[in-house]
Amino acid sequence: MNLSTLPLLVSLLTAQAQPGKPAPAAHSTVAGVAPLSGLPNVLVSGIPAVPPELEARVRQYLESRNAQLLDVSDDGRQAIISTRFSEVSQIHLVEQPMGARTQLTFTPEPIFEARLLPGSPSTLFYMQDVGGGEFYQVFRLDRSTGRSELITDGKSRHEGLELSHDGRWLAYGNTLRNGEDTDVYVAPTDNPRQARRITEAKGTWYPVDFSRDGSKLLVQQFRSVADADLHVVDLKTNERRQLTPKEGLGSVVDARFTPDGQGVYLITDRYSDFAELYRLELAKAPYTAAPPSLTKSIRWNVEELELSPDGRQLALPVNEDGSSRLYLLDTRTSALSPVSLPQGVLTELKFPGRRSDTLFLSMMTARSPIDVWQLDLRTKKTTRWTRSEVGGLNTDTFVEPELVRYPSTDGVQVPAFLYRPRGVSGKAPVVVIFHGGPEAQSQPIFSPLVQFVVTELKMAVLLPNVRGSEGYGKAYRAMDDGVKREQSLADIGATLDFIAARKDLNASRVGVYGGSYGGYMVLATAVFYPERIKAVVDAVGISSLPTFLQSTQAYRRDLRRAEYGDERDPQVRKVQERISPLNFVERIRAALLVLQGKNDPRVPQSEAEQIVKAVRARGADVWYMLALDEGHGFQKKANRDYAMMSTLMFLEKHLGSAPAAPGASGAK
Repeated sequence: MNLSTLPLLVSLLTAQAQPGKPAPAAHSTVAGVAPLSGLPNVLVSGIPAVPPELEARVRQYLESRNAQLLDVSDDGRQAIISTRFSEVSQIHLVEQPMGARTQLTFTPEPIFEARLLPGSPSTLFYMQDVGGGEFYQVFRLDRSTGRSELITDGKSRHEGLELSHDGRWLAYGNTLRNGEDTDVYVAPTDNPRQARRITEAKGTWYPVDFSRDGSKLLVQQFRSVADADLHVVDLKTNERRQLTPKEGLGSVVDARFTPDGQGVYLITDRYSDFAELYRLELAKAPYTAAPPSLTKSIRWNVEELELSPDGRQLALPVNEDGSSRLYLLDTRTSALSPVSLPQGVLTELKFPGRRSDTLFLSMMTARSPIDVWQLDLRTKKTTRWTRSEVGGLNTDTFVEPELVRYPSTDGVQVPAFLYRPRGVSGKAPVVVIFHGGPEAQSQPIFSPLVQFVVTELKMAVLLPNVRGSEGYGKAYRAMDDGVKREQSLADIGATLDFIAARKDLNASRVGVYGGSYGGYMVLATAVFYPERIKAVVDAVGISSLPTFLQSTQAYRRDLRRAEYGDERDPQVRKVQERISPLNFVERIRAALLVLQGKNDPRVPQSEAEQIVKAVRARGADVWYMLALDEGHGFQKKANRDYAMMSTLMFLEKHLGSAPAAPGASGAK
């Protein structure tokens, strides 16, 4: 699972970039913005100093870290991970269970994607941007010298890094041709600057998987999460053939060649409400009818697939109501068997290149960060490879969420995760956190911000998956597409009604927090339900749908129009204007905190600054933070720490804390 699918909390915000550079004009158009003492790349306006007592309380939570699996050596004796020990996450090597984490890269920018070169573990390739601009480049690291070399052009945007099984070829997507379309390039790993373009077509194309002999490459043509196609390219002739039907819509979640290269395992929701696993035979493509599903018995989304080197087993993580369950599929008999793992969320799976008896995975729970584990497929026993720190705190004091559902309009039942504080007398204040996407999903994952709010501030936290969320079938995901977004705003009211109906929640002290599309949702809450909330935290959020679509980067504009509707259509724009918070700022009564990265290619700085200026124009106070070296979220530790402390200070000021029950200690 890509980390960008996780809830967009300040502690987890991830940036992904544009090929443009920030305008050389003033850093901010908001009056009164000034550098923050001690953080020259952070500009603030209206935010008071963080009280020393709050900073002392939150400090340990700020020292939480993750260990995200990136790749495994062919023999399974080495794992490379992304973790942070200073300002940003870097690549580290772990050579045994609970072994030392040896840092391999030392750069000022974070790294979240890397691959070991098959057959040569001393070489790895990784991707990195600058300042959160998502202007990713590919680098090659020679571990024998410790030196990294830029191997791409330094100008265009790259993504989708893939290596062939024999280690001879490298593939990625690239916007070099015109800055708008993403083409697929293939290069020899021993001379990666000799890249050649193998797709040249309008739209967004990504590499997916090389055949075992390196002669063919699967590529995805991506139009939206609901509309994608899978193609196979002959790398000798550049002949491209579509495998999925030419009619109809469906996702391409993941795909792998069979060991002989004559078939493909594909995860798609084209033939079902949920994403299921199918086997396609190249000789029969393109398919006109549905092939047999290999996971028909599982009525949830299959999220990823990993094929063992011997081709006999597929590892399949399934999203069951927000939590992960791992299944193994015997490719000879198609028999499915579940694997017993702790309840949590899987974020990556990897087979070693030459071992089929073991599987590496990274996983987190609501009370523990992402860590790396090894699963012995013979005994089904797990071995822990990393233990990520949580600032020395006792994680037994953290809170597990309760899965709840409540009714909305149109027969919708909204699933949500509710964290309730312990040791509270009476009704607790509530923070509602709306995820981004919109086609994302709130899941029971570890968040320092959530645990501090619940454990220390004694507030409840509610994470709803309103219509349009991923994980509950494609019909549910499509319920907010285009002009249907107007009806989906009823789910905000349903969420507030649920809070009002609970005897343990205080409906008069409600705050909302959201990032990206979640930022749009909290601003919509402020203008369409102004009497029912007290505080709004908008992180890199959309304030106007039409201006957002016009100003987001060119390479992603059509992808977003598929979700929000085309603002150039007068009838669609009429609805977009009717539900854009910027047009109704006079209704806002709640206090407002806005957090923004200057280099954001997705939701540009202008979206934040136009709402700040409009609200201030009517005399209301707004706290505003602008990070000059960040993009779509905060990855630099100092910036992230300040954003989290400001958020907690803001929520405590406007919502207060619930009174403690007599004799309550807050422990479990």
